[in-house]
Amino acid sequence: MYWEQLTSPQVKTMDKNLPVILPVAAVEQHGPHLPLATDKMIGEHFCKVLNEEIPDDVVILPTISVGCSEHHMDFEGSLSVRHETLLRQLQDISGCVVKYGFKNLLILNSHGGNQAIGQTFVETFGFRNPQCRIALATWWRISLEALNQITQTPPGGTGHAGEFETSLMLHIAPDLVQLDKIAVKSNIPTFRWAEGDLLRAGNVSLYRTMKAMTPNGVFGDPSAGTMEKGVAITRVVVKALREIIMDLKESVLN
Repeated sequence: MYWEQLTSPQVKTMDKNLPVILPVAAVEQHGPHLPLATDKMIGEHFCKVLNEEIPDDVVILPTISVGCSEHHMDFEGSLSVRHETLLRQLQDISGCVVKYGFKNLLILNSHGGNQAIGQTFVETFGFRNPQCRIALATWWRISLEALNQITQTPPGGTGHAGEFETSLMLHIAPDLVQLDKIAVKSNIPTFRWAEGDLLRAGNVSLYRTMKAMTPNGVFGDPSAGTMEKGVAITRVVVKALREIIMDLKESVLN
């Protein structure tokens, strides 16, 4: 169920052990072929399917749409907030949820630039609220083994606006995918120990702007994207999310 569609009395009388999802995304460039809202639409898509499957077992908060995207600002249209701003948004919204007695909160992240501050939130907010479970899930990290069975590109193919995000958008909103603008893979290489993509993280975190990673804003191989893969990715991610949600709901905190 969606938080904003409930009434105040409904929230008051709800089972406070119900897990609450806070989607966190980004509005930023996704190359010449995908819309700025790609990350937001992907995160909300997973929530929508999850809500269709288990509507009585989860509560979904409004999305924090704009995330930490400073590394994309060389490309027009990208929006960004400071890490401190996103941290405060997470703290303030979560503080409201906890005030009403909810005990299980899952941050569902769909943008790489939010991961570091998201983890900071989990550790600080969790420490200050020991009566709660606070978790962070970035969608491409929660079922790596199954997602690796879907990809058909070598390392570097499933990055930003690449094979997976293009596949998901072909499934979610094919009318917003500009097929004639899909560019060839143009990843700019870096040190061997820092190479990686969504599924294959580098051994060392090395900061680079997106412009330093790719001249056209696409890091990966969007030509490998298909609607069928988007359906398969959705199935895998939602299955993993369902397991997380049901584990949280069925394990009662003392």
